Amino acid sequence: MSTYTSATDADRRAMLDAIGVASVEELFADVPAALRLGRPLALPAGMAEQEVYEHLKELAGRNVSCEDEISFLGAGMYDHYVPSLIDTLTSRSEFLTPYTPYQPEISQGGLQVMFEYQTAISELTGLPVSNASVYEGPSAVGAAAYLAKLTNGRPRVLASRGVHPHSRETLTTLARGYGQTVEEVPLRDGATDLEALTAALSDDVSAVVLQQPNFLGAVEDVAALTAAAKAVGAIVICACDPIPLGVLEPPGAQGVDIAVGEGQTLGNRLDFGGPSFGFFAAAQEHIRKLPGRIAGETVDVDGKRGFVLTLQTREQHIRREKATSNICTAQALNALAGVVYLGWLGRQGLVELGELLLQRTAYAREALCAIEGVEPLHEQPVVREFALRLPGVDVDAVVERLAAEGINAGYRLGRTYPEHADGLLVALTERRTRAQIDRFAEALAGALAAERGAAPAGVGA
Repeated sequence: MSTYTSATDADRRAMLDAIGVASVEELFADVPAALRLGRPLALPAGMAEQEVYEHLKELAGRNVSCEDEISFLGAGMYDHYVPSLIDTLTSRSEFLTPYTPYQPEISQGGLQVMFEYQTAISELTGLPVSNASVYEGPSAVGAAAYLAKLTNGRPRVLASRGVHPHSRETLTTLARGYGQTVEEVPLRDGATDLEALTAALSDDVSAVVLQQPNFLGAVEDVAALTAAAKAVGAIVICACDPIPLGVLEPPGAQGVDIAVGEGQTLGNRLDFGGPSFGFFAAAQEHIRKLPGRIAGETVDVDGKRGFVLTLQTREQHIRREKATSNICTAQALNALAGVVYLGWLGRQGLVELGELLLQRTAYAREALCAIEGVEPLHEQPVVREFALRLPGVDVDAVVERLAAEGINAGYRLGRTYPEHADGLLVALTERRTRAQIDRFAEALAGALAAERGAAPAGVGA
C-alpha cells in the first residue's frame, strides 16, 4: 500500500491529531461494525513493472474483438466501419484536450462543432431543436421522460416492450426518483401492440416511449402509435437508431415530440462497449427544458459570425429550482466523431448506406430462415437487424459452436426476454459481406445439426 500512497505514518498521525481523534478506527467508529471489513484487503503481493506489463498483456489477449471474428452481434452497438478521417480530426488538440467551452472567445472551434452537430441531428430526426449531446442512449430516454413530467406533471409512463432493455431499466430507475411509474406495453408479432397501448392510455399518462426499429429489429408503425398517444395528450418519445433514418421516415414527420438515441453507430468504434454519445432532439416548445446545453450562432461587434453557449439547464449554471438537468458532460469528442461521420457520408451517402443494409439484411434473413430448424421470430419489416427462433436446441450451445469457428452469431434474446428463450437477434452492417453471410448460414446449419445429432441439413439462399 505504501508504494501507491504517499502519506507516511507520520503524515497520518499529524492528520489525526489535527482533527482530534486517536486512530483511524476511532475516525470510522460511527460506521456500523457489520459494514467494516475488519481485516486488510485480500490483495496479492506487488509486482515489478515488467511483470505487470506481461500480466496485463496476457489478460488483454483473452479478449476477442470484431477485428478477430465475423460479428453479427448488435443489440444497440454495431460493428460499423470508421474511416480514418474520424481519428484525424478528433485527435487534433483543439478538440481532444478542451473540457467545457465556458469562454466562447477562445472556444470557437468546439462551439462550432456543437452547432453543426445540433444541425445534423435536427435534420436527421426531423425535429427543430437538438442539444449538444448527452451521455448515451439509455440516459437520454430517462431524461426525455423527465422532460415530459416537467411539461405536463402526469404520473404514468408507458414504454413499449420493444424498447431496449437497458433503456427501460434506466427509465424505471430514474422515474422512481422523480415520481413517475413505468408500465410496459406488450408486443404482438414483434411490434408494439396498438390495441394494448390504446387500452392503457388515459389522461394521466405523461409519455409514451417507443423505439424505431425496436429491439427485435421490427420497424414500428410510429405514426399510428403516436396518434393514439396524442389523443390523450401524452408526449411521444422515440428512441431511434440513426443509421436507418436514411431510409425511414424521420420521427418528427410522424408527430413524435422527442427523439433520442444511441450515437455509437455514427463514427464511434465499439471499444468493448464505450464510450459513445447520446443524442436528444425535440419540438420547439421544449427548448428550455432540454438537458445539457445548446450552442447557438450569433455575430460579434464587427458583424462576424460566431458561436456561443445559448442555453444551459444544469443547476451549476442557473437557479436550482429552474434546472432540468445535472448532466456534467456532452460527450463532445464522441459527438464530434458523429458529425464528422455524417459529413463524410453526406445526405446521399446516408441513404445509400441504409439501402445497402436493407439489401444485406433481407439476404441474410432469407438465407438463415432457409435452414432446417430456423424460423423468423416475427414477420415485421426489418432494416438492419432481425430476430430468429432456434426451437428445440440450446441457443447458448449453438452460439458457442459458432464462436469456435470465428463467428459471433448474435445476441441471445433469452438473456432479457424470457419468453424468447430460443431467440437469436442477428445484426448486419456494411462490414458484413455476402460471402460472410453465406459462411454464417453454413456454419449455423452445421451447429444446429450437431446439437440435434444429425447430419448437416442443406442451406438454401
